[in-house]
Amino acid sequence: MKPPRPYMLAESSWLLIKDAKIDLIILPWGACEAHNYHLPYDTDNYQVDYVAAESARIAHQAEAKIMVLPKIPFGVNTGQMDITLDMNIYPSTQQILLRDIIETVERAGINKLLVLNGHGGNSFKTMLRELGAQFPSMLLTTCDWFSVVDHSQYFNEAGDHAGELETSVMMHIHPDLVDLSKAGDGKEYKSKVKAIRDGWAWAERRWSQVSSDTGAGNPTASSASKGEQYLHAVTHQLAIFYKELCDIDPTDMYE
Repeated sequence: MKPPRPYMLAESSWLLIKDAKIDLIILPWGACEAHNYHLPYDTDNYQVDYVAAESARIAHQAEAKIMVLPKIPFGVNTGQMDITLDMNIYPSTQQILLRDIIETVERAGINKLLVLNGHGGNSFKTMLRELGAQFPSMLLTTCDWFSVVDHSQYFNEAGDHAGELETSVMMHIHPDLVDLSKAGDGKEYKSKVKAIRDGWAWAERRWSQVSSDTGAGNPTASSASKGEQYLHAVTHQLAIFYKELCDIDPTDMYE
């Protein structure tokens, strides 16, 4: 039987928690949605769980006083309402949940929280602006784990959804849940509006019009070794970030 990891709240008892010194709370936030034909609906959740736990392990070894909360498993999928059982919660719902969690963390005497995002449809910046005004003693931060390091160092074409990046990551952390032989080609149809296509304007993508297999990116060049190398870089970089957040004085952050 493995001992509980002292940086994972879900595995910790009250005996371990009641006198613990915690500088930073990490909240993983994922999603449950279709990922082409070869990956499971819970891909985002498996990934953010792994990244949160592994980066926390590395940071804990560097004496960062951190605690990882259980993930929130549902995200914003408003562009995928017609994809069967793509679970959607609205940004307004996310903000209510996030507010309650921040209030609980602050009540525990902890004044730093990081939302570790694992889903492209989630965006927490505007929420944290508003919640930061409501909780001025809190240092509230967020990052997308899949944006931590340069994809091009590890993948031929990372893809946007269920492509080479996500497939490689899943081949490393959950090979039993990947069946590359069933994968669609992940062809993504681009907007006819040039400004949106060029990236300086935005409109939400209607996923059933963007992709015939719910993928966006060709997964055929994926491999477990690529996923392992990429995750090693991501988790070590995140661990450095956690330690910086633990050590920083929120009233003296700029130079």
